[in-house]
Amino acid sequence: MENHPIIGKLSIVIPAYNEGKTIHRILDKVRDVELPYNIEKEVIIINDCSKDNTEEAIVAYMQQNPLLPIKYLKHELNKGKGAALHTGIEHAGGDFLIIQDADLEYDPEEYNLLLKPVLSGFADIVYGSRFMGGNPHRRLFFWHSLGNKILTFLSNAFSNVNLTDMETCYKMFRTDMIQQVKLKEKRFGFEPEVTAKVARIPEVRIYEVGISYYGRTYAEGKKINWKDGFRAIYCILKYNLFTSKRNMFKNGAFTARQIR
Repeated sequence: MENHPIIGKLSIVIPAYNEGKTIHRILDKVRDVELPYNIEKEVIIINDCSKDNTEEAIVAYMQQNPLLPIKYLKHELNKGKGAALHTGIEHAGGDFLIIQDADLEYDPEEYNLLLKPVLSGFADIVYGSRFMGGNPHRRLFFWHSLGNKILTFLSNAFSNVNLTDMETCYKMFRTDMIQQVKLKEKRFGFEPEVTAKVARIPEVRIYEVGISYYGRTYAEGKKINWKDGFRAIYCILKYNLFTSKRNMFKNGAFTARQIR
């Protein structure tokens, strides 16, 4: 790593739907994490037409924490997590971008784990795996865990990227790279879609690091269900086998000859 300070910006994209009771807690964690090399934070919250007091909670937090740069965006209609992520990615102005759920399942203190391979010059994209490393992992649903492993296996088989956790929330990208990807999935199909497409970026360097996982039960607000699992299988097949590679990226970002 270089000896002189690296000054850049990390865009933290947070989709939020009915998280009014707890969103201040994740924002506190985002605010308090110290990033290396004077890297600045840019927090982008997308309220996906919540029906509770999510908007009031966010506005109040912004007023109480003026030193934390927060860009607040909202959808007038509920479009889904993937659509919220599309909006956040489009408005990101940082050098790097990470996805952060508004719940408390993932710990922002671990941003530095994902940043390390990028700042060291090894990686363009880093996935945070819940299935590797010695960090704490809450053990919840057997079938949910098995489903994740099956989806990751299928994604790996078609994308030829050997991940342990394709469905993880924590994905860090070079912003200029992810902004060139055409994203379509509006719900939880975002995960297999983005994995299929970034795997086709010429000479892309994808890394994985172990992270903690403090999973929620459905009673605590977990939203993904078995229907999303079937949609994920559909997306794995669609975006790996039946989508033209030259249509995966914007503005001819990569030529057909370059794309794997």
